[in-house]
Amino acid sequence: MFNKKKQPPIKSLIAEGSQIDGNISFADGLRIDGAIVGNLYAKTDKASILVISESATVIGEIHADHIIINGSVKGPVHARVMLELQPKARIQGDVHYAALEMHQGAIIAGQLGPLAGVEVEEKPLLKLAANNA
Repeated sequence: MFNKKKQPPIKSLIAEGSQIDGNISFADGLRIDGAIVGNLYAKTDKASILVISESATVIGEIHADHIIINGSVKGPVHARVMLELQPKARIQGDVHYAALEMHQGAIIAGQLGPLAGVEVEEKPLLKLAANNA
């Protein structure tokens, strides 16, 4: 939505019923339908996308460019470009993002904040209309 560039292909899948214990480093795209107990790091030299499906759980820290969550995450989330929280997203941890899209029903138990270095647009000053009575 915000990024008009073509998304990288999802080349890796962690299937439902699978569990991986340990840190994962990936390039391009990764889809998780199973469980991860460990940190997820997308390589920074290429665009990356991470999809955490409704059936997935992640316990650990997450770093990627574009992150789409519809499952459960326990740990901090760092989206360098875009974070999409779909209706069944459940996050227990602080969330850091450059851009955020949050659907009704998503739950975050933690603090939200833009990544360091991301400029927050200043809102225009609103003035009350004069009362013509």
